[in-house]
Amino acid sequence: MHKIVRKEQLNPEICLVEAEAKDIALAAEAGQFVILRIDETGERFPLTLYDWDTEKGTVTVVCQAVGVSTKKLCAMAEGEAILDIAGPLGHAAKTKNIGKVICIGGGVGTAEAYPIAKAMQASGNDVTVIIGSRSKDLLICEEDIKKFCDKVHITTDDGSYGKKGFVTDVLKELLEDGSYDLVFAIGPVIMMKMVSGMTKKYSVKTLVSLNSIMIDGTGMCGGCRVRYDEKPHFACVDGPEFDGHLVDFDDLMHRGDRYKDKEKMADDHYEGECKIGLDKKK
Repeated sequence: MHKIVRKEQLNPEICLVEAEAKDIALAAEAGQFVILRIDETGERFPLTLYDWDTEKGTVTVVCQAVGVSTKKLCAMAEGEAILDIAGPLGHAAKTKNIGKVICIGGGVGTAEAYPIAKAMQASGNDVTVIIGSRSKDLLICEEDIKKFCDKVHITTDDGSYGKKGFVTDVLKELLEDGSYDLVFAIGPVIMMKMVSGMTKKYSVKTLVSLNSIMIDGTGMCGGCRVRYDEKPHFACVDGPEFDGHLVDFDDLMHRGDRYKDKEKMADDHYEGECKIGLDKKK
């Protein structure tokens, strides 16, 4: 059991949860994730590690309430306990000796970009961060990111905060004004696809963190399969970090659409948006 020691509601859709998990905290690195199970009847679902504290023996995750289990997690309070937290899983991000880096977070993907951008900065790289959301009230992680990075660009789809438009609008301006060694993008698949398409034209190396459907997290179930460099790979054990110029995003979106059909069927039996067994990472 993993006791919740801190719980915050970041916006109407997204919550932050810090829970006791000493062994995971001691081994965690930026870019890795954990798999949670709320209770004995719940399914397993993955979330990227947002932060960890080795002295307190805790790990922090950020969760968007979109399915049954993620809604349960966001409804929990401090003092309650999560049944299982397994990890850290996945490969850690490489952050040393890179140079000039742009880290991009879209929507809840901003919470996944945060630890990577922080680690990049701590390793001595020159880091610029772009954050995107649909509107100001849905923006997350801005203050945490500004604590270690003074080059932060914010975009909102409706123009309610920062620059009106998309993260790719700011990215294009930055790429035209200067040279960069790496772009790291995390967010909706379509956003990562557009970022990768743009950076390819500028010949800038680009990494993405894939949010495929994931169940066991050990490469056995095949649910997180992605087509990468024209071959099948598994996001849980081969990733979650991949070269964005080699990912087949169209195939990834097509696979995601298959699960959406099943989610729609589940809606016939539950109020709201139900994703039994299909809760997505991040």
